[in-house]
Amino acid sequence: MTALNRVPSLMVRAGTASALTIAAVGGSIVVPGLSPDAAAATTATKALKIAASKKGSPYRYGATGPRRFDCSGLTLYAFKKAGKKLPRTAAQQYNKTHHVSASHRKAGDLVFFHSGSSVYHVGIYAGKGKIWHAPKTGDVVRLQKIWTKSVWYGRVS
Repeated sequence: MTALNRVPSLMVRAGTASALTIAAVGGSIVVPGLSPDAAAATTATKALKIAASKKGSPYRYGATGPRRFDCSGLTLYAFKKAGKKLPRTAAQQYNKTHHVSASHRKAGDLVFFHSGSSVYHVGIYAGKGKIWHAPKTGDVVRLQKIWTKSVWYGRVS
């Protein structure tokens, strides 16, 4: 069956996709719920946008939003709003993610800062070597360049 022959059935499953959209992407479309990778990408993208929407929110140790955050409180809040549950602390979040290498990181992955084997900070990867995070007391949620190579990456699944 050619891609063009699949268009009618794909349009029925996709709902709002148009034939032009399908043709523009080479006869295939991504339908939420059909691929675990597509669903994960959607969740990660939502979480990233939610974290970015909190730009300027004050840091407060132990805070999980919606107006104040600590680092893991921001990631917990963003993923919860995007439909995924995470544990409370950065170290617990690291243990619950699928670990990925720096070369395979994607926007929406979690970035864990560590000293030796201890995770002490977390943010959400925004692409181009930057993260959204709640840095420290006296600071606010912001986009910042990753400042060290002592990071691990985790994907929420």
